[in-house]
Amino acid sequence: MEVDWALIYNELELLAGDGQRLPVRQWQPEFEPFKGVICLIHGMGEHSGRYYGVAEAMTAAGYVVLAHDQRGHGRSEGKRGHADVKHLADDAALLVALAERLEPQLPRFLYGHSMGGNVALSCVLRYKPDIQGLILTSPWLRLAFVPPAPKVWAGGVLARLWPSFSMSTGLRNVAAASGAEEKLVDITDTLSHDRISARMYFSLHEEGEWALAHSDRLDVPLFLAHGDGDYITSFHASRSLSEVLGERCCFVPVNCVHHELHQTEQKEELFSRIRDWLDKIR
Repeated sequence: MEVDWALIYNELELLAGDGQRLPVRQWQPEFEPFKGVICLIHGMGEHSGRYYGVAEAMTAAGYVVLAHDQRGHGRSEGKRGHADVKHLADDAALLVALAERLEPQLPRFLYGHSMGGNVALSCVLRYKPDIQGLILTSPWLRLAFVPPAPKVWAGGVLARLWPSFSMSTGLRNVAAASGAEEKLVDITDTLSHDRISARMYFSLHEEGEWALAHSDRLDVPLFLAHGDGDYITSFHASRSLSEVLGERCCFVPVNCVHHELHQTEQKEELFSRIRDWLDKIR
């Protein structure tokens, strides 16, 4: 256990239904009483350790944060960038269950970024975990760009014949072309990667479309933030989701081209909005 100036850090573990071991990071406020537990689902190619800044901001407001390395990511088992979204959603539900075991008296919230937003929304729509609210930032409901047709065609063939075949996500090239100057894939971070398998891409794509088509089933409050110039995931898909949900959704459009809103100069404003929303609905 490590103690920081504002938070306490522990390392735990989830055991998935198929036997995969998923490392979990737990950040706690230094002092009780705690307000709630946030279960955080990271994005494509990264790991839970990249969310220290989010954890710092939320623990400072009295919230415990739990975040696991998704299968095929970070310190977890499995081929890099290869998983089916349904397994990922299962794992997210297990994380919520872990939060309930650790802090049964506290309200629970699910928070997903980018690919993690796809997973978190899928988890809530399909499994109805016992949570008070859902937070999505820059969720992958649809992509903001059209992948090269030959790559999509080849991926479709491989998804059937060789589903674990992986290729580069191409995020570094997309980021460079956008001029956003984001470091989405840090080649010096040995826990990050830029791989995605054919099966994973198509399962995420299909699940995003399914979630949009069934979003009226969402029965918990939603906080949704997205940059209007996001070059990775579709701002317009997020706006459409907010329009379907109406008053059930607190939609925060952010005037920026960045994908990782929690890493921008505007992050403190975002964190403040999230904390205010959490305090209001818990």
